[in-house]
Amino acid sequence: MADKIRLNIPVIVEGKYDKARLAGVVDAVIIPTGGFSVFNDREKRALIRRLGQRGLILLSDSDGGGRLIRSHLRGMLEGVPVWDLYTPAIPGKEPRKSAPSKAGILGVEGVPDDILRDIFARFAASHPECTPGGDPDGAPNGDPAQKSARVPVTKALLYDLGLNGGPGSAEKRAALAEKLGLPRDMTVNAFCAAADLLSDGETLTALVRETEKGDAAS
Repeated sequence: MADKIRLNIPVIVEGKYDKARLAGVVDAVIIPTGGFSVFNDREKRALIRRLGQRGLILLSDSDGGGRLIRSHLRGMLEGVPVWDLYTPAIPGKEPRKSAPSKAGILGVEGVPDDILRDIFARFAASHPECTPGGDPDGAPNGDPAQKSARVPVTKALLYDLGLNGGPGSAEKRAALAEKLGLPRDMTVNAFCAAADLLSDGETLTALVRETEKGDAAS
């Protein structure tokens, strides 16, 4: 059995079944929101803010309800570092449910462990400051040169790559999001933040160029 990925910041999920699934993958404080009930649950909101003073990871379902919960939590967490992680849009339903969700895709509780492990492993590699013993400045082994050498993913870079503001940019961005294991219908801002979390500017540029060569050859 693979070791759990250790994190020193809490992970916020929607429900208790999501928490149970994730508990087998990460060693961290996992807080379920109870779905939309968090909107009116003052104690839960206070708990999230108190435990998340150093930052939080949001991992909600990749559907409309999940996006609404993310938006609400971000509003109440102003000033707190927040990292959004996304599960891929996998068609299906969870075994405990009699019917699939409205979106017809698996929630966090239904996503296979290996996919969840890969999502958090990439996060931990990109953000060592969020792991026990990690450098608080975000540079592995305390090397500031390694941190500064990283090329971030920005909206300007997306524009240069034809992924924002140009003809067919939405379709190109959706296709790239799918390759990165992200929902296809993300906004530009959400895609930019998620791509920067999972990758970097150089890697993303190389992936786009590789995709363009493949399209030209077909």
